[in-house]
Amino acid sequence: MDTTVLTEKLESLRRCVQRIEEKQPRHIDELKQNIDLQDILVLNLTRAIQLCVDIGSHLLSQTNCPAPRTMGNVFTLLQEANIISPTTSQQLKKAVGFRNIAIHQYEAINWEIVYVVSQHAPQDFRQFAQEISHYAKL
Repeated sequence: MDTTVLTEKLESLRRCVQRIEEKQPRHIDELKQNIDLQDILVLNLTRAIQLCVDIGSHLLSQTNCPAPRTMGNVFTLLQEANIISPTTSQQLKKAVGFRNIAIHQYEAINWEIVYVVSQHAPQDFRQFAQEISHYAKL
């Protein structure tokens, strides 16, 4: 496992979480009316999710686990390898579903869902980073 790669990706994840929290609207109406805010939140949420997938894939490549078949499967395999908790695995699999909608169906995004996701995702990303750091002894 390349700890430099992990450290850099975890730092990128931290910056995404920071941006999400800095731009978190106080109310859903603010998000619905502000396209710049929409872009900032969706971009940083999708980046953070992708970083979690990349970190997980990097760790899995160093194990005897099979290669993940999907992005969500990365988190199932991390859980099975006792790298992350079942709760973290479940939350990040949900995040991948959000990412897929945000990337592939951007015009159909429900801003109320983005609002709720942006409220809860930072804790999920922090928990993931903490569990990865503990596993990798960073």
